Parts: sequence; C-alpha cells; structure tokens
Amino acid sequence: MQDVTVPGPAAPALVAEVVDWFDHHARDLPWRRPECSPWGVLVSEVMLQQTPVVRVEPVWREWLERWPTPAAFAGAGPDEVLRAWGRLGYPRRALRLHECARAIVERHGGEVPSEEEQLLALPGIGEYTAAAVLAFAFGRRSVVVDTNVRRVLARSLAGRALPPPHPTAEERRLARSVVPESDADAARWAAASMELGAVVCTARAPRCADCPVAELCAWRAAGYPADEDAPRRRTQAWHGTDRQVRGRIMALLRDAVGPVPLEVVEQLEAPRDQLARCLDSLLADGLAVLDGSADPPFVSLPAR
Repeated sequence: MQDVTVPGPAAPALVAEVVDWFDHHARDLPWRRPECSPWGVLVSEVMLQQTPVVRVEPVWREWLERWPTPAAFAGAGPDEVLRAWGRLGYPRRALRLHECARAIVERHGGEVPSEEEQLLALPGIGEYTAAAVLAFAFGRRSVVVDTNVRRVLARSLAGRALPPPHPTAEERRLARSVVPESDADAARWAAASMELGAVVCTARAPRCADCPVAELCAWRAAGYPADEDAPRRRTQAWHGTDRQVRGRIMALLRDAVGPVPLEVVEQLEAPRDQLARCLDSLLADGLAVLDGSADPPFVSLPAR
C-alpha cells in the first residue's frame, strides 16, 4: 500500500457509519458481553487467531467453565490443555496460553494486566492481541489491526481489492489515523471494523450490496480493480500437507487413554518419511513426548 492519504471527511464518516451499522447488526458473541472477564477476552483472542467463530465458540464456553481464571488454568497439566484445545488447530497456541496464564499469576496476582507494555511482556502476546485486549477487555484506545480491519481499510480508503500480503508501515499509519481519540469510541470502532470485515467485507465474496459504507468505498468508486498482489499470495491445499499429518498425530494422542505405541503412530495414513518429519516437529514444539527407552517405544501428550 503506497502513498496512502486519508481524505479529510472520509475517515470520520467511515467510522461513524461502520459503528452505527455495528450497533444494529453485531453478532451476540459471549466474549463481547459486559460480564465477560478480561481473561475470557484474552482466551477468545488467542482462540480466534486463524480459526472461525463457529469453531471457537463451543470450545471457548467449555474452557471458561472449566478454567474461569488464569490461576485455574495455570494449574492444569499440558495434556489437559491440549485435549481441551481439541481440533481448533495450531495447538502451540494452547501451550503459549498456558505459559501466559502462569506469567499472569506470577507477575500480576492472577489478574490480566491493563497496560500495553505489561501485556506485550506476557508469553505468546503480540502487538495485535495486546491491542485487542486493551480495547475489548478494558475499553481503552488502541490500534487493533487484524486481517479483517486491514481489508476494510484497504478497500474503503486505499481503493485496493485486498491489503498487501504482509502488513506495511503505511498500513499502520493509516490505521492509527482512523482510530477515534476517545477510549470508548476507539474501542467501538475496533470491534465494528473487525465485524464488518468478518461478515460483509469478506475476502472472497464481499457483500457490497449490504455494506453500510458502500457509498464511501474507494475500491467501489474505482470500479473494483483486481488484486494487484495476487501473484504474490500463497495458497496451499490442506490435503496431504504436513499440517494435516500433524493434526492426525495430535488427534490420535488426544483420543488415546494412555501412551500410544510408536508403531501405531507410524501406521497412520501418510508417507513414512512425512510421518517421521511431522512427529519430529511435534516433539520439537513440545506438543508430544517420545519414550524411546520403553518396550515398545511410545508417544504421548506432555505431562506435568
């Protein structure tokens, strides 16, 4: 995104229209409710990374019922954590969240901190998650920029079909320039812009006829130009990938009552060299443990 400038009235008008739309059309999600704790918001943000709401919501509800506080979760074993994570994908997130809960207990008395610097110092918490927790858990002004927000800004203000494959400094400047000054308005804009990108201004099939800012959209005004970065975007099928095979191994370990003989793992449907590579990567990530001294050797989820 190059040489992006925000037209004088465009950004405030965009914010006002999107927030008004959100006030009438926001999905009723449990982590948006006033009674949701900062811990509940933090858990939702970690789970929602690269995972759709429909898959996250039931797991989130079970998670918060079982571990309603960071202290409760910090006392769980890694095997419990990975089983509860189930099929959400990217299970390293679960272990990082576990490390995060322990750090919250040790450093902050079991309370999720409300300062950006303290949030960023927690294991597994990056710039986006810290900003989201500030906005959604504490109602604080922050610059919340996920894939959905990037797409909304790219189309409505920059006139692009999609944002660049990787975030740019210019995008960050644009995002900062749009955020309202007050805490309450900024937090509302963060939630509203994410929602618009998630349900209307989608990547593959945008519902432009239902968009509250269609008349303000620079992409629409330009005649919907094609994605200029299409050749640079990587697409990978799921079937046959290492990620799929890692998922099969993790599902086997999660569903097992006890340790799984290594030979059973090696019989999963995948090329033998790929199975070996994927198992090695799970061991390196701390998601599985191999006891090669046992007879027969076995694989299991990590214990306490």
